[in-house]
Amino acid sequence: MLDCVSVEMMRQSDAYTIENFVPSLKLMYRAAWGVYRAVAWHGKTAIVVGSGNNGGDGFALACILQEYGYDCTVFTLSSNLSPDSANYARQAAEAKVAVRAFTPDCLQGYDIVVDCLLGTGFRGAVREPYRTAIVAINSSGAYVVSVDINSGMNGDTGEAELAVQSDLTVTIGFVKTGLITEQAGCRIRRLVCVDIGIVLLREEAKICTQAELDALCPSCEGKYHLCPPWVDPNVIQVDV
Repeated sequence: MLDCVSVEMMRQSDAYTIENFVPSLKLMYRAAWGVYRAVAWHGKTAIVVGSGNNGGDGFALACILQEYGYDCTVFTLSSNLSPDSANYARQAAEAKVAVRAFTPDCLQGYDIVVDCLLGTGFRGAVREPYRTAIVAINSSGAYVVSVDINSGMNGDTGEAELAVQSDLTVTIGFVKTGLITEQAGCRIRRLVCVDIGIVLLREEAKICTQAELDALCPSCEGKYHLCPPWVDPNVIQVDV
């Protein structure tokens, strides 16, 4: 069974873990390592990053790809980065990762595009320059990987006025409630979850296979949901 949580519970659990157990930079590196393990890397990879910690996952992933000899380029939408993102941006520069400013046509010719634009806290309509970036990702013709959530999607409801269409979404820590909705399923071909050691403060819901659901007592039904077809029930464990 997989835990399924609200964006607020994810935020609280993340903060609690950072305060008591695992530093934020280490969690970010674990998240990037989980994405690295989830994808069959090939050809040329573009990582499109925003200004927040979702972008930091992208910079950390670029460092890993560079270390293992994969051809990758980071395309940035902002130079105003969160502290953790700025840390991995510096590491990427030291590792001589190619970093370029995003332009509407920069994704042409890439085999894999990684979406690290907007995180689970996003709400409402997508504004520029993120709007142009999402359109470019969706029209790139590449294999698209979204990190944690498809940029532009509401993490609690799965709703989106405009969002990235992913071949693979690698969600971090726990599955977010919005990712199991039909609205999300229209935009995600496959979803996997990466366990990076975040301590869950309170269980909210679980998703399970049909066999697991059949074995539950009737009084438990409200908390448990059938695993949707795009969600892989096998969790990737990362403890580096």
